[in-house]
Amino acid sequence: MESKDIIYLDNNATTPIDPRVLDGMMPYLTNLYGNASSRHKFGMQADIAVKNARKQVSDLIGCEINELIFTSGATESINLAIKGIAENYKDKGKHIVTILTEHSAVLDTCKELEKNGYEVTYLPVKSDGLLDLDIIEKVIRKDTILVSVMYVNNETGVIQPIKEIAEITHKAGSIFMTDATQAVGKLRFNVNDMGIDVLTMSAHKIYGPKGIGVLYFKNKRPNKVRLKALIHGGGHEKGYRSGTLNVPGIVGLGAACEYVDKEMDKNEKHIRELRDYLERELLNIENTSLNGNKESRLYNVSNICFKGISSEALIIGLDNIMVSNGSACSSSLIEPSHVLKAMGQSDKSALSSIRISLSKANNIYEINHALITIKKTLLSISSLNF
Repeated sequence: MESKDIIYLDNNATTPIDPRVLDGMMPYLTNLYGNASSRHKFGMQADIAVKNARKQVSDLIGCEINELIFTSGATESINLAIKGIAENYKDKGKHIVTILTEHSAVLDTCKELEKNGYEVTYLPVKSDGLLDLDIIEKVIRKDTILVSVMYVNNETGVIQPIKEIAEITHKAGSIFMTDATQAVGKLRFNVNDMGIDVLTMSAHKIYGPKGIGVLYFKNKRPNKVRLKALIHGGGHEKGYRSGTLNVPGIVGLGAACEYVDKEMDKNEKHIRELRDYLERELLNIENTSLNGNKESRLYNVSNICFKGISSEALIIGLDNIMVSNGSACSSSLIEPSHVLKAMGQSDKSALSSIRISLSKANNIYEINHALITIKKTLLSISSLNF
């Protein structure tokens, strides 16, 4: 299938690379192939490009350049953060708090730590996907070393009250971390203003390349964070993440951050208008409902339940219209979304839901075609038993 034939509405899984980002990367994939660790002029050219990208990322999230570690993506950043904090602060305690609707990268990392003697409290969410702040205050203990709560949920778009959660966490003397993979570049925020001690993200969610991400962790008092490295061998990235730097990827990440920073307001207006129109039309269909809080929700996501319809059958029937029925990291498995289940939905309702996520690359013609096709497909499969 040619990309020109695809209507891509699965942008929370990944976004198309911005052509300007690719243009910026190309010299470092071809002629400027020096190793950023080399001390000759060729290597120093690469090092300068890396430093520039570090500044572009720091400008977007409001941190210092020495508070960033480049990784292969958010999953590695999450592993380095959670395991690195767990190892470094184990003398203080072995208790971690997170929520049931986190990405599998957080949940699976926590489960791995439980095998090694750590205790993890998995907090429930309300039916709209939001966390009850009173619960956090009740479960944080003296031996709680980390509270990790996703900023924007990848399946529903629900936005958690991160600043308030951070305040509660700091009051108890613990570290606050957020997986901001779906928030960076879409919401304007400053890590210091929000009280974020640790943040993770990936470039491919903001029109950058795959295989590159960032771990931010606070390097100034109060609440300075210390980690234990997971990867050793050369001392790259201040010893926290050894290995030859992915210069083209880092350059692409930096450029992506700069463009989304400059164009965030324009992108939001364009995407929100498309999403709201699409959502209104879909919710006019009989037996449909929205999953997640309608107000505290990112403007590019609609997670909709089509009662009595198999989401798998719907997705297959849509053919060249790309949507999903769960996280991209587990959507190949036909099983109910753990996020929707945590929100109190039945297996049947969860398996009747699809996620539609838009980007700046979408347009009204695509949305209208998608609406026509979705409605036709629903009619064709509605007679099937589910």
